[in-house]
Order: sequence, then C-alpha cells, then structure tokens
Amino acid sequence: MLLTEKMKEDIFSSSERDIIDYLFKQRENIKDKTTKQISKETYTHPSTLIRIAKKLGYSGWIELKNSFLDEIYYLNSHFSSIDANYPFDEHDSVMTVANKMALLNQTTISDTLSLINYDDLQRATNMLDTAGHIKVFSMNHNLLICYDFKTKMNRIGKHVSLCTVDPQFEAVNSNSETCAIVISYSGENEYIIGLLPFLKRKKIPIIALTSIGENTLTKYADCILRITTREKLYSKIGSFTTNDSICFLLDVLYAGVFSKDYKKNLEFKTNISKYFDHRKSSNEVMQETIQDND
Repeated sequence: MLLTEKMKEDIFSSSERDIIDYLFKQRENIKDKTTKQISKETYTHPSTLIRIAKKLGYSGWIELKNSFLDEIYYLNSHFSSIDANYPFDEHDSVMTVANKMALLNQTTISDTLSLINYDDLQRATNMLDTAGHIKVFSMNHNLLICYDFKTKMNRIGKHVSLCTVDPQFEAVNSNSETCAIVISYSGENEYIIGLLPFLKRKKIPIIALTSIGENTLTKYADCILRITTREKLYSKIGSFTTNDSICFLLDVLYAGVFSKDYKKNLEFKTNISKYFDHRKSSNEVMQETIQDND
C-alpha cells in the first residue's frame, strides 16, 4: 500500500487529520518546513507530527516527510503525457497506436530506472552471483516473460528454475545455495505470499520485484527492486508497463551478474555459441567479424 493511501485511513484523531490534510494540500512545499512551522500553521502541537509518524510505522517526522516527498515526486513524474492503463484511444490509427506504445515503453524504462536504488541493486547482483541455484517464483503470466532471463543466465553458466510446477515443494526443497526471486505487482497475491514462510524458514535470500509502497512481500524480502507502479489491477487494456518494467529489471540483473566477471562470461558465452550457432546471413550488420573454423 502506498504511504499516501495509508494516510487516508480512518486511524487518526481530528488534530492529526488536520495535519494530514495540510500535507496533501502543501505537498512539495513542506520540504523545508520544520515541525514548529507546520504545527503553527495547522494550530496543532509539534508532538502531533511525531504521533502521526509512529502510527504510520516511521521512527520520526523526518523519516515520514522524506518518504512522503519521495512518493509525491514519483507519482508526479514520467507519466504526464501518456496513460499507463489506456495508452491509446478507440479511434487511433495503427501507426498512432505504434507511436504511443513506443512512448509508453520508453516512459516505463525511465520510470523503472528512477526507482532503482544503488545499494539494493548491488545487493541483488551479489546474491545472484554467489547463488548456486536461482529460483523464480511468480504467477504463470509473469513467469512467461522470465524465460528470456533464464536463457541469458544459462548461457553464462547460472542455473535458473522457473517454478511453474509444485512451487511449494520448490520452496521447501531449497538449500543454502539457493536464491529466490519473487515477482508480484501487488505484493499481496495469496498464492505467492503462501510460499514466503517456507523460504524464510529455509533461510533462502529473497529478491522481491514488486510495486512501490509497503506490502506483505516487502516484509519478507532481503532486497527489493520496484516495478513501475502506474497500472490498475484490471481496469486497463493490458499489463504493458508492468511487463516492460519486469523485463527491464531482469535484464539489469542479468547484466549486473555478467559484469561481475565480464571477460570470462563473454568468452564462455561466445565460444559455446560459436560451436552450436551455425546461422548465416547476407546482412552485413549480422555477420560475425571473427570466424573460427576449429
């Protein structure tokens, strides 16, 4: 759940609600305001801001303010010129649809990139690099778009399983060398959430790919990478931004693992491909510059 959604819940006193209404009206303008200034403008006591922060699960006002501003900045960015749920209209020509879909894809990538935290990405890359076995847990429609990730990782010698059959047993039968990637847009899918206690019990590190805000999956995860969060659950033409965001994050993870031992991985992948890939092309762009007849 987004912080701005939690702030609308009926858990606050009248004075606390006055401050929250003030925050929503002022939005970015609160950045440089102190608790004393805000309490003066809302006719409340500074301690009320601390109580609000505690109710929302934060250690103090500054932490709450920073999270609130980060969320506001995110929600105001990137998707100003296109609707993630309805990116094209009923009467658009096929080329207009194509152009709008291109804009949607580009916007999604920029949006997802803005959500990547260096420390989390570094941690996730290290977890995958040291893992002997990587297991991906998600619903089938998400697992379908993970096959490319599995193929890429396999081509640099990393064992990846997409847990489509008996995921419960896959979770239970994991060991200390396993790393789990768990993908859920809402972070609340009961089928996926049911696997998390088993993974935790086995002390399996969990990389979560999920939406912004707090959800059940984030509470179990050791590392969190955020999926662009712009789509409704079902009131939409398709899961375009969700799918593009997941694919981009998986590509980034693969590239991060690849770069850990760049020369070795490139040599391994290229040499194996040379042996098995005998395709030819008259297109100069596709032609290999190095030919090895051994």
